[in-house]
Amino acid sequence: MAEEYLLQMTGIHKRFGGVHALDDVSFRVRPGKVMCLAGENGCGKSTLVKIISGVYTKDEGEVVFEGNTISKITPAEATRLGIQVIYQDLSIFPNLTVRENLAINSEITAGRKLVNRKRWDETARAALDKVGCDIDLDAKMGDLNVASKQLVAICRAMLFNAKLIIMDEPTTALTKKEVDALFETVRQLRDSGIAIMFISHKTDEIFEISDDVCIMRSGKNVYTGETKNLTRKQFTYYLTGRDIEDDYFVPKNISPEPVLEVKNLTIDHRVKDVSFDLRKGEILGITGLLGSGRTELALALFGLEKPTAGQIVLNGKPIRIKSPIAAQKLRIGYVPEDRLTEGLCLAQPIADNIALSSLKRLSKAFGVLKRKDVIDEGWKWQKTFSIKTDDVTKNASTLSGGNQQKIVLAKWLANDLDVLILNGPTVGVDVGAKQDIHALVHELANQGLAVIIISDDLPEVVVNCSRVIVMKEGAIVGEMTGDGITENAIAEIIA
Repeated sequence: MAEEYLLQMTGIHKRFGGVHALDDVSFRVRPGKVMCLAGENGCGKSTLVKIISGVYTKDEGEVVFEGNTISKITPAEATRLGIQVIYQDLSIFPNLTVRENLAINSEITAGRKLVNRKRWDETARAALDKVGCDIDLDAKMGDLNVASKQLVAICRAMLFNAKLIIMDEPTTALTKKEVDALFETVRQLRDSGIAIMFISHKTDEIFEISDDVCIMRSGKNVYTGETKNLTRKQFTYYLTGRDIEDDYFVPKNISPEPVLEVKNLTIDHRVKDVSFDLRKGEILGITGLLGSGRTELALALFGLEKPTAGQIVLNGKPIRIKSPIAAQKLRIGYVPEDRLTEGLCLAQPIADNIALSSLKRLSKAFGVLKRKDVIDEGWKWQKTFSIKTDDVTKNASTLSGGNQQKIVLAKWLANDLDVLILNGPTVGVDVGAKQDIHALVHELANQGLAVIIISDDLPEVVVNCSRVIVMKEGAIVGEMTGDGITENAIAEIIA
């Protein structure tokens, strides 16, 4: 008789020094089902996956796989048991062919030292046949789109007779069409009896693809059960611990004249003949897939990319933005997509980070900067943005992702800007902090700030923007306003 549960984890604890990363976590995965593991950043999802795959060892609790209790497991033993993890980076060799990526692990596992092309062909084709996909074996992995790379990663997992496949945020860089194709593959795997553990933060996807769900918060699982027994509102509540409602941006006072005009802007082959305008009190969304040119466009508006053609006009005057310092003088601010490496000095105090772009204003005669003025500036913005800290002299690294993002925002808003560009404003931010940041941006726009949000998070674009531009392959391929801004409308243009 087949086991009712493929994997059972009961009372799992894991500590790292004084941090209790997993606190009495219990859940079960059924064979032939899709189980979604959901939770905000830092909730313990990654730690849990690493225990399942043998990277970490649990401190307490019981793990049962196929009815057998496992006291300790290594990554090699996890693979032998049929546990496969497909990480976000897919762990591929971009300089090797599809054939080589599919066959190399089998060759290493078998201890072979000589290449046999015929055997490698047979291994690779058998892997592709298991998922029913047709990809050129001679194609370089680095030349494939993300969807094809994911299929190769899934096929490689199948070579090891996978019984449980764990997918870590697999739809991050996929179009709606590619997501649909991936979900079809997931359903095929599920129907063949394979268990899928699907890690995602996207509510729509979770309700579309999963049979069961485990929701984690602060190292504990706060809900486990069938997805059909859960409403979306309940899902958000379990995820965040509070009721959250979408607060759509309603512009109150858009200026009649544009503050910023972009005319036929071109950047090599990456941005092609892009034109748009931006008014005070408006939140303009610019969306598109990775590589669509959206980030290059933002960098050009902040002096980090040099246009090869076109014109930028600010407050009716043509300008050249040669550097970020020049952009700052023109009252243009930019919050980068990667706040950790581009937006913050993590090893420096919160107050110092906030004051970074205001040093000239805070300096007294002869450029003297008083420590008290920096700290006072930190406390001012800590209160304005409700940054969760009891001491602004603590390092920025001590804060959560959402509070770190508030620091980056405060740093620029201390400059009395005309234009604020937000590139992925809530990437890596949990649901609760995301709502706080959105509400703050709405308030700033209604106070007269002109805002550009660059994001591939379609719900974020729909909720926050009064006008949306869609980019693809460096060009604008669509524009929508008001009630015409919907996820389906944007997805159709992108696809």
